[in-house]
Amino acid sequence: MTNTLDRRTLLRMAGASAGTAVLAGATLAGAGAAHASGGAFLHGVASGDPLPDGILLWTRITPTPDATPGSGVGPDVEVSWQVATDPDFVTVTAQGQLMTGPARDHTVKVAVSGLAPATTYWYRFGYAGGWSPTGRTMTAPPTDAAIDRLRMGVVSCANWEAGYFAAYRRLADRGDLNLVVHLGDYLYEYGTGQFDAGGTVIRKVEPAHEVLTLADYRIRHGLYKSDPDLAALHAALPWVITWDDHEVANDAWSGGAENHTPSTEGAWADRVAAARRAYQEWMPVRMGEDGAIYRRFRYGQLAELSMLDLRTYRSQQASGTAVDDPRRTVTGDAQMTWLKAGLAASTARWKLVGNPVMMARVDVGSLPAWLLGPLGTLLGIPQNGAVLNADQWDGYNADRNELVDHLRATGTRDVVFLTGDIHTSWANEVTTKSTGLSNPAAAEFVVPSVTSDNVNDFLKLPAGNPLSALGAGLIRSTNPHVRWTELDGHGYGVLEVTPQHCRMDWYHLADRTRAGSASRWVAGFSVGAGSAKLRRETAPTL
Repeated sequence: MTNTLDRRTLLRMAGASAGTAVLAGATLAGAGAAHASGGAFLHGVASGDPLPDGILLWTRITPTPDATPGSGVGPDVEVSWQVATDPDFVTVTAQGQLMTGPARDHTVKVAVSGLAPATTYWYRFGYAGGWSPTGRTMTAPPTDAAIDRLRMGVVSCANWEAGYFAAYRRLADRGDLNLVVHLGDYLYEYGTGQFDAGGTVIRKVEPAHEVLTLADYRIRHGLYKSDPDLAALHAALPWVITWDDHEVANDAWSGGAENHTPSTEGAWADRVAAARRAYQEWMPVRMGEDGAIYRRFRYGQLAELSMLDLRTYRSQQASGTAVDDPRRTVTGDAQMTWLKAGLAASTARWKLVGNPVMMARVDVGSLPAWLLGPLGTLLGIPQNGAVLNADQWDGYNADRNELVDHLRATGTRDVVFLTGDIHTSWANEVTTKSTGLSNPAAAEFVVPSVTSDNVNDFLKLPAGNPLSALGAGLIRSTNPHVRWTELDGHGYGVLEVTPQHCRMDWYHLADRTRAGSASRWVAGFSVGAGSAKLRRETAPTL
């Protein structure tokens, strides 16, 4: 089904004393302009990382025709910016100017502070007497505010050559969301024809070759920001983003990647530096001075969102019983310490974790070694079972056990992992040896890809084919903690958070290869406060 929803305005709150309130979305005035050319503003506008008193704003200016992304040419120019409480900019609450130029690929990022909490704002950029498209954003509520509801779109894995970004358009059109959470693979590094729609290139990437250099990554970011559906969603809502592997190269780890050959593609460190610099320039995200992207956001008393980086610090992927090696890590020591401490200390009702790769176990063909006893050791089965995908937390059992054991030891409840990466849809209960099969420590919702190939695409079969259904059935039969999985659909998730429950609804596109594709609701699962057990829902929230 397509989404037709009432439009509401974000309610202002002064804090807990204002009483309980609902965070609701508002329609972006002049949304059609969000993907117009905007004169010299050819790549739209965006906002991200909302705080109670501030927001990060982004755009790119093209001051001369030759100053294209990655070109390294064009003059240094001054760009103005404005933030207002109305879409006509009658009441401007913040404004300023800054310089940009080819050194930062003519991108503009402004960290605006001094704003009111839980407030809808409109923003724009100016240059040479013209204005950019107008964007709309929202600040977060005060940390002690009582919130009745929070809604967010959740997305991952948008491959340009595999289709159109109709999933972004469907989210932009909803009108009831507070933010977008992107879990990584915002773009892909491949050259044309290397990863497309089941062998068919729907639209060609630029540059045509695999991206390796700073100029390459800048060009690829510029291509993505030219997409009208992506531009519409950026202009409609603030985003909270993290990266996964394809922002640099497939199956990346701290010292390399599956899709990187030093002998022909140069030093890994040089490629990472180029990719990260372009990402910092082109994305509405706050990064630490050391380049760290893991960070935390608070939405009143209702929810706290911890965004993870599971590529920068991880050990190389392994196989067999090596996945149990306690010396190997997916988070790195510093991030694990930060994550455990933050979850245990959080006073928010819900502890959400933006988690690029799947947390829950996936055992295919064997039971976990801890259920098999000595037989498991004799057969060489890893502690949590034969690993289907060692790029996930399954390949780093010690880190997963450490985190789950910490949640149990500290009595930390109401933890929900929001996950992307694997292009398919899942509702999981997180279990390990310490939890047993019936007492999960957390819940996990995995969203499908926006466009990237999944099971039926790799098989070159239609969605819902018998082999995909057989695969989903096999996973469910050997993994009772996997409450639901669907292996063929592309689309997005909508997460609703209330004091009573945390619920994910999955929406799949009718056809990712068609611009403007409709979407339909396919499933919903919720977890109640104080429990990590999932409940299937029979109809969409709205």
